[in-house]
Amino acid sequence: MLDQRRTYGHHASQFANNSPGLMDTTETASPLNLGQWEEALGLIAINRDKSAYAGLFNYFAPRLKAFGIKMFGNEQQAMEMVQDTMLNVWQKAALFDPTRGCASTWIYTIARNVRFDMLRKKQSRKDDISADDLWSDGDYPEQEDLQSHSWDLYIIAEKIAPHFAALPPAQRVVMEKVYLEENSHQEVAEQLGIPLGTVKSRIRLALDRLREAVDGQQR
Repeated sequence: MLDQRRTYGHHASQFANNSPGLMDTTETASPLNLGQWEEALGLIAINRDKSAYAGLFNYFAPRLKAFGIKMFGNEQQAMEMVQDTMLNVWQKAALFDPTRGCASTWIYTIARNVRFDMLRKKQSRKDDISADDLWSDGDYPEQEDLQSHSWDLYIIAEKIAPHFAALPPAQRVVMEKVYLEENSHQEVAEQLGIPLGTVKSRIRLALDRLREAVDGQQR
């Protein structure tokens, strides 16, 4: 774990050198707690705070790398996605609005956008979906059934992710893992150490809330 922290501390330092306004630092920040991620983005936006950025990088970079390897099956492409994502975080921190969502949702949304920008030449579909498309026949979509339709999952996540911040924490964490990190329900259960039925229950409750939010937004 120490070696991994040093590795990402080195990457954060290198990345800082290539980011306008960010000075070199070899200091490895401690992992940030949930409430501090939003604060860190504020510090980056207002003060171009290198310590806050290092904390975000050290926490999110290994998680984004794992996500990228899972999506691309290629470490080089995964690292490219991490670098592009974290550059966007640095450059666009001022665009983050904590009233519209939490920091992790915002960062993973950037990562997903970067990922699909990388795949855009191979993907083509009209970005147009209604609330009825999200919950056909009143049921909720099983992530496992959408593995071969990543673009469908991407569009759905784009519609509902902005509303994740309004969910209870337990439901929000599950939704982020399924729709942003694209884990299967079973993987989420194993990661959180909870029964599979609990994962499905939290998704169903969350989607009931999100359906109301999306329907209200479209009226």
